Amino acid sequence: MVEATPMQQLLNDLPQVGKVEWLGVRPAQKKAMIEPASAELRSDIGIVGDRYAGRSGARQVTLIQSEHLVALASFLGRDAIAPALLRRNIAISGLNLLALKNRQFTLGGARLEFTGLCHPCSAMQQQFGSGGYNAVRGHGGITARVLASGIVRLGDALQAV
Repeated sequence: MVEATPMQQLLNDLPQVGKVEWLGVRPAQKKAMIEPASAELRSDIGIVGDRYAGRSGARQVTLIQSEHLVALASFLGRDAIAPALLRRNIAISGLNLLALKNRQFTLGGARLEFTGLCHPCSAMQQQFGSGGYNAVRGHGGITARVLASGIVRLGDALQAV
């Protein structure tokens, strides 16, 4: 068995557990988000009821850190930023989502895998005005694929496996 390098040991040390603070489903492009108390994540389609459900690929679910919403509000000179304005699916507190890179994780009753960064689009400029796109850069969250179906509820844990 190959011993982990010191860097691998650091990357593998993730005892923190995140918490689902907000859930959002995008019923259609540019339509108001639905904010349910729970959502069904399915390995074959992603989030049931979301406009991206059924599309293949690595972007079945988008997650953002709740702590980044505070930073974005500061960058934009606002008191607060509602997660729905970023059109991500799930806001998580208490865990650095970038630490999930190349990892699988449980989220409520589902199992997912990190697939990439969720970069801002031009809609952020429209949403927040001048500088909106640049404010979100580096704070847009991550994308994930559903490996095992399950229900996710507000207050559920996100934990690396």
